[in-house]
Amino acid sequence: MKIKVCGMTLPEQVNALEEMGVELAGFNFYPKSPRYMGAKIAPDRMKKIGGRIAKVGVFVNETYDNVLKTVDDYRLDMVQLHGDETERFCENVANYVTVIKAFRLSDNDPIEWMIRPYNEVCDMFMFDTIGADYGGTGKKFDWEILKDKLVDKLFLISGGIEQGDEERLLEFEKEKVASKLFAVNINTRFEIGAGIKDINKIKNFVTALRK
Repeated sequence: MKIKVCGMTLPEQVNALEEMGVELAGFNFYPKSPRYMGAKIAPDRMKKIGGRIAKVGVFVNETYDNVLKTVDDYRLDMVQLHGDETERFCENVANYVTVIKAFRLSDNDPIEWMIRPYNEVCDMFMFDTIGADYGGTGKKFDWEILKDKLVDKLFLISGGIEQGDEERLLEFEKEKVASKLFAVNINTRFEIGAGIKDINKIKNFVTALRK
């Protein structure tokens, strides 16, 4: 399975991720996030980061024009819509760039009902833990709730994934629903501070997941 590291703010750390084979790096464009990077990495600098690693911009209830302008300015490969975006909004953005629509879930949410309107208008889904605010909460997501669900679209799982979860992730990968599992998303449990990653911890996680 692929790995996405979200909440990146340091170009040198993005390059380090690419060297260890991480496929996707997430950049938060939500101003209220402690990992907001709009003022930390200039667009020209962003364009020089990495080569193979996909750059994913994370947005929360942003305007259509601002999303597309940011995609162009920072040369993003994908966007992750992590707010209350409508199906129509997602469809319009998806006509321009690859869209990951995030769903913040609690244990008893009707997942199949929630994702149905978005099946035809997004490229991928992300399943994360619900919290008081948008974006990464660090709270553990129980991906076991997906086991008996019908998810007929590529998806990512997120929510408090940490070192020690590798065996459970590899077991989950054998489940029928995981035939559509595109990537795992890691963030807060691999940080020294907000937006500052523990590269050695990430490297150990990558090694264990791909043993």
